[in-house]
Amino acid sequence: MATFFILCLLIVLLLTGMPIFAGLGLASVAIMLVTEGSISSVADTVFAKLDNGLLTAIPMFAFMAHVMIKSKVVDDLYEAANAMVGHFKGGLGVATVLSCTIFAAISGSSVATALTIGSSAIPQMQRFGYRPRDAYGVIAAGGTLGILIPPSGPLILYAIVTETSIGALFLAGFIPGILMALIFAFHCISQAYFQKERKDSSWIGWKNCGSALKRSIWSLLMPPLVLGGIYSGIFTASEAASIGCIYALLVGAFVYRNFGFKELGETAYETVRTTAMLFMILAAAAMFGHAVTIIRLPIELMESVTALGLSPLSFILVVMLVIFVLGMFLETISIILITTPIILPALIQLDINLIWYGILLMINLELALITPPVGMNLFVIKGIANAPLAEVIRGSLPYVLLMLLGLFLVMMIPGLALWLPEIAGFGR
Repeated sequence: MATFFILCLLIVLLLTGMPIFAGLGLASVAIMLVTEGSISSVADTVFAKLDNGLLTAIPMFAFMAHVMIKSKVVDDLYEAANAMVGHFKGGLGVATVLSCTIFAAISGSSVATALTIGSSAIPQMQRFGYRPRDAYGVIAAGGTLGILIPPSGPLILYAIVTETSIGALFLAGFIPGILMALIFAFHCISQAYFQKERKDSSWIGWKNCGSALKRSIWSLLMPPLVLGGIYSGIFTASEAASIGCIYALLVGAFVYRNFGFKELGETAYETVRTTAMLFMILAAAAMFGHAVTIIRLPIELMESVTALGLSPLSFILVVMLVIFVLGMFLETISIILITTPIILPALIQLDINLIWYGILLMINLELALITPPVGMNLFVIKGIANAPLAEVIRGSLPYVLLMLLGLFLVMMIPGLALWLPEIAGFGR
């Protein structure tokens, strides 16, 4: 009952339009005042959570992505993908998914992926006979890969909250991320065979294809540089993010030559805004985690799980259902920071692998990005295409079913998420 009441309180606060940090903070303060009569523990709690060197990776990855977008390095990415596969049946859709997959490995942001790739892909797909809703759907769904394929901001937040390895989570996201991309691509191909009005772009020849790849090489080198450095042990996640920032700045300033001091100031401002928002939410989440511990909510949840005799898989199914429903009303960061502190002790007691659960959570949060009424990617597509929201939702619905299929596969075959971390020597 306490869990239900607290979740309802938070949802009501957040649905009023209140900022996430304020909703979490108010709920936490209310709990502490009722149970302890003071909020004297807030300062120590917040400082302990934010005194973590791993947090430096968040602003650096955000800065790196903003630089790549601002310098238009990724504009050549879609052209290269289209040159390689656009002439096949359903190739434009596949090229769009491929572009989203690669850009996800650069930006770590689903909204940025949908916004950046969508601006180039939607007009091109419509020009070749794609129904508008099909173009909207593939962009909205492809954009969600940003939170699953590393480097992912939400994965970093989950790692900090659960104290799991960022490197292990990044590795764990690879195969499920590629799996989701393949499922989306197969859907695009199968759609093309049933819609005869679609045309395919013509093959431009090996020479032009090579030229397109050459132009996109700077964006293609980013993921191997950043992630390769982490897994080879050359540098940590935070150091990898700083190397990525330097690389993006050099490419924008000296290769594309369109990134000057004006763009640097704008990028720094956007990064500071994003980082300040995330850190305020993290501070409020630390208060919330402390508050629910005071009222013994995680312990009561564990006792309920034990009393019901739920198996680990049954517990995961229940949690995934709850998160799917929450995803219709809350955005991804809120769900991670609200639910994880509550269910973490139960996950540990049931011996559920936290890396595996983290990937299941990310796939479920991908669903949250394209499920109404508050799916962020739906509104991004509506904005860049000036399209009716109902049409965007119609185009995205098939991908909701495809994501549920992907979630089911990773749930039933944990090795899809755990194989790479295990061979890399990461523990649980």
